[in-house]
Amino acid sequence: MRSRDGNHSFTLAICSVTLFSSLALQASEYLISYRYLIKDATLFNETFYISKAMQKCQGTPSKPIYLDNPKHQNLKDLLSAYDSEFIEYIHKLGLHVEHKDITTNFKNSSTTVLTLKTTCFKVDFNENFAIIAPLK
Repeated sequence: MRSRDGNHSFTLAICSVTLFSSLALQASEYLISYRYLIKDATLFNETFYISKAMQKCQGTPSKPIYLDNPKHQNLKDLLSAYDSEFIEYIHKLGLHVEHKDITTNFKNSSTTVLTLKTTCFKVDFNENFAIIAPLK
């Protein structure tokens, strides 16, 4: 017959592994990409793509953003409600910038394209807020 003291550390280890794995599994992974085009100092086109990851993303979450989540359970709805905060956040993550200046017949034209390449984000919805963190 086994003593209870001998199984205590094993039981505690199993419980803690179960707790941490449930927290990790509770968060969903999404692929997000963002692109906007500025033509002659005017915003010409802005595209924002969100899709649920079909495979598990590799990497560790880094520098999350916390957004109040009173009623949204859909990431698209949440990000459309907080679009300016999230776009400012992804600007801080780093965007690829491509700029072209063209002069034809003494007329200047410029085009700037800013792109967030497709990045995997871990999203965890809680009752009051959502945690969104890119995987690096």
